[in-house]
Amino acid sequence: MTDTLDSTNGTNGTDGAVEPARAGSAPSRRSLIGWGGAGLALGAAAAGGAVAMTRVGNDVDPAGADTGAGVPFHGPHQAGIATAVQDRLHFAAFDVKTDDRAEFVQLLKDWTQAAARMTAGHAVGEGAYGGLAEAPPDDTGEALGLKPSRLTLTIGFGPSLFGKFDLADRRPEALVDLPAFSGDNLDKARSDGDLCIQACADDPQVAVHAIRNLARIGFGKVAIRWSQLGFGKTSSTTPDAQTPRNLMGFKDGTRNIAGTETARLQKFVWADEKDNGPNSAWMTGGSYLVARRIRMNIETWDRTSLQEQEDIFGRDKGEGAPVGKAKEHDKPFLKAMKPDAHVRLAHPDSNDGVTILRRGYSFTDGTDGLGRLEAGLFFLAYQRDVRKAFIPLQRNLSRSDALNEYIQHVSSAVFAVPPGVRDKDDWWGRALFSKEA
Repeated sequence: MTDTLDSTNGTNGTDGAVEPARAGSAPSRRSLIGWGGAGLALGAAAAGGAVAMTRVGNDVDPAGADTGAGVPFHGPHQAGIATAVQDRLHFAAFDVKTDDRAEFVQLLKDWTQAAARMTAGHAVGEGAYGGLAEAPPDDTGEALGLKPSRLTLTIGFGPSLFGKFDLADRRPEALVDLPAFSGDNLDKARSDGDLCIQACADDPQVAVHAIRNLARIGFGKVAIRWSQLGFGKTSSTTPDAQTPRNLMGFKDGTRNIAGTETARLQKFVWADEKDNGPNSAWMTGGSYLVARRIRMNIETWDRTSLQEQEDIFGRDKGEGAPVGKAKEHDKPFLKAMKPDAHVRLAHPDSNDGVTILRRGYSFTDGTDGLGRLEAGLFFLAYQRDVRKAFIPLQRNLSRSDALNEYIQHVSSAVFAVPPGVRDKDDWWGRALFSKEA
């Protein structure tokens, strides 16, 4: 939230999504050793029918959100960034346990094939039943009979991965370690990670199934370091959609970048060769993800007067209009807001034009033992360069945002998100691990 809650920071907005069509995968035979085998290829036996893709031109129609349709997996950019924001999230950060480069590369290939199948609404490999009785099934089975639910799977590589597999010289210059910000209270056990997978879907069981199966395929080679479930999207990438509300009851992310705004995506989200350094051309067309778990002091906020709440945000709670304006999307007059209002401090005009694309979700994880809700915002922001976007923005907010009295950043991670998987012969991270790239 601090860095996050307002929408005017180019960080919320529209749902448009994207990615060219996916090719089908070829059938393969199942091995007795199951998914644990480093050389096992994923099969194409489907546990479901073909995916219905609703399209407008080259984009997936946001109306598909109501149909359970699939989002194309292959394309120049990974799905799950500019894609229309789904209702549910399962985010997982992994630590790499193998030191065998070939084994890890094979895992990325296996993951890619499994991801392509699951996003198409198919089971992993030969499915959850009907195979060899002496071996575990290829798929865990809890998504059988469910629609694709617009599932997207997005992979990112953390700074620590570049200390492994002789990758040090391939680390992009824009993938910097985040500095300490004022007010941070980070739990190291729930921060960082060698890599991450972001699963978004309209059905929570579909999202959880995806992470569960990828973790199972990776057993012995990677292990989940931490994970987060999310509900109630707090941002949108479709301009005509109603702006979501966060757990504080305010509309969140009024002017996020839309998935259809090609020029703004190119300017603020997709990485360019000059952002990455001479050995990191593999990131061209990718993006940089900052993930922050932001705990809200819900009980304190709920006892705060409406006037103070609106002053803190710089918007009214009902319509979402900025101070002195009538409608949510009216251009804000920043000087009419209090100097420490969140909208004023987060607005691009207060940050030299800094703009990020947000895909945050609300979370509730029970109570903290004192009867207080363990709840808040799981903030996800994509940008072209962390050094020029999130870091200066968060520095500004952490110094004087009035909202800081009611929130605290408790976990943090940053990842390089490579470009999309181009076709059925491509795989996650190929350009990074290919010597010729």
